[in-house]
Amino acid sequence: MLKHITIRNFALIEKVEISFSSGFSVITGETGHGKSVFLGAVAMLLGQRSDVKSIREGADRCVIEGIFDIAGFGLEAFFEENDLDYDRECIVRRELASSGRSRAFVNDTPVYVSLLKELGARLIDIHSQHQNLLLGDRNYQLGVLDTLAGDKELLSGYKSIHEQYLSLKRELAARKEALETSRRDEDWLRFQLDELDAAALKSGELEELEQELQELSHAEDIQAALYGACAAIDSDERSMLNALREASNALSRIAVHYPAAQDFADRLESNYIELKDCCEDMSQRADRVQFAPSRLEFVENRVAQIYSLVKKHRVEDVDALIALADEYRGKLDAIINGDDDILELEKRLSEIVKQLTDKSAVLTSVRKESAADLQEKIVAILVNLGMPMIRFEVEFKPVEGFTPVGCDNVVFLFSANSSSAPQPLCDVASGGEMARVMLALKSLVASSTKQPTLIFDEVDTGVSGILAERMGRTMQQMAGDFCQVLSITHLPQVAALGRNHYKVYKEETDKGTVTNIVELGQQERVHEIAQMMSGEVLTEAALDNE
Repeated sequence: MLKHITIRNFALIEKVEISFSSGFSVITGETGHGKSVFLGAVAMLLGQRSDVKSIREGADRCVIEGIFDIAGFGLEAFFEENDLDYDRECIVRRELASSGRSRAFVNDTPVYVSLLKELGARLIDIHSQHQNLLLGDRNYQLGVLDTLAGDKELLSGYKSIHEQYLSLKRELAARKEALETSRRDEDWLRFQLDELDAAALKSGELEELEQELQELSHAEDIQAALYGACAAIDSDERSMLNALREASNALSRIAVHYPAAQDFADRLESNYIELKDCCEDMSQRADRVQFAPSRLEFVENRVAQIYSLVKKHRVEDVDALIALADEYRGKLDAIINGDDDILELEKRLSEIVKQLTDKSAVLTSVRKESAADLQEKIVAILVNLGMPMIRFEVEFKPVEGFTPVGCDNVVFLFSANSSSAPQPLCDVASGGEMARVMLALKSLVASSTKQPTLIFDEVDTGVSGILAERMGRTMQQMAGDFCQVLSITHLPQVAALGRNHYKVYKEETDKGTVTNIVELGQQERVHEIAQMMSGEVLTEAALDNE
């Protein structure tokens, strides 16, 4: 629950620090004095959309910080899943700069606003008048029923299977479409694959052929050069090999007198051996080089064939052609086996449909049990709220197919008198009736969930007298030692029931108009409630009505 809130430079609020207690508290103040401003600050703290226009004029930023007691509300798992430090006292801070930059922190850890909004929904439920419109939303009605049914795990299991169902449907549709497209292209694919397979391509083949083509095209030049090089090294007229050998022998003879000569002799001998090997290798290669017209023609045709395929298929090399052939082969295999794959997917989808059918049937059964309990309890509450002839029913209509939340279309039916058949709530209920129905639903939801704090923003608008008191009593009963209910109200009957009383007021300062909120003491509270009863002129009768 909300223990303390600090608001700085938000709209007309310069600085407000206020502590709250558990149980039922009320917030009062004249129209236009800033109750909505306070509520807007709380909403921003909880992750709602921020606007730089909310920053107090002349300030460069606004800061809102709330301290929450979250012990006993089952939020440990949420903090662990989001890598946040858990403590029974949780500090939430929201900052908004005039530049438009917004920052959020949970226990001093920076978080995304989306995460803050998720946490905020678990900390405080703010109910304003416009939320009564939600009663016309059948998804909201179903959500209320699920909350009261406590079918969270069952619904989660259904949703998990439903996601598999949607995934399989998408995959099956994609496979069928792909198979249909592939079959239209089957003849073309087979022709392309046959052409590539007939080419019998090998990785690295083109490079080898291009090298061979160079040798065959210049065989005579290559052979002449090799023979010429050998003759230059070792010819009858002048042999480089003989000259090296003679020089080496001459140096070896003087080595006994001049040791350095042996090193030269060894180096010359090494050169002699290397040169001799080189000459022999060139001679052997020259013998193998031959001009072969038939082989040259074959290589030229093969290279031309490969280049033609590379150009035709717009790829870079032979490896890409081989990969393309594998791709075509895979597509053709998929066509051949496509029907089997589709049958397998359809079988799996059928199994999923059966599971969904079973799960949704159980979900419907649980919801109907909860609906019977809801009808009984909400009638009892609404009778106490001044609707003695109330009729409230939950109508179930089957939905074709499977929705993410089951196969039920739930409609709240309502009639304020016994002579009229129940009709959809949003079609026949007045504003005041909608407010009381919503309050009754909130009361039931609060008793079945661990919602730390509920804030009602003028939920009692349009009622007065004994009904106002009864609505106040209902909110009072919703609050307990572990729940906190705050009611923003204009009605003295409601204000008188609060354990704590806070007043929002405006005042003029040297910095302009500012909004403040303070907790009233006992005498101040009596005076405030009396003022609410008597109007502009405070009367002794109103004070005596304590």
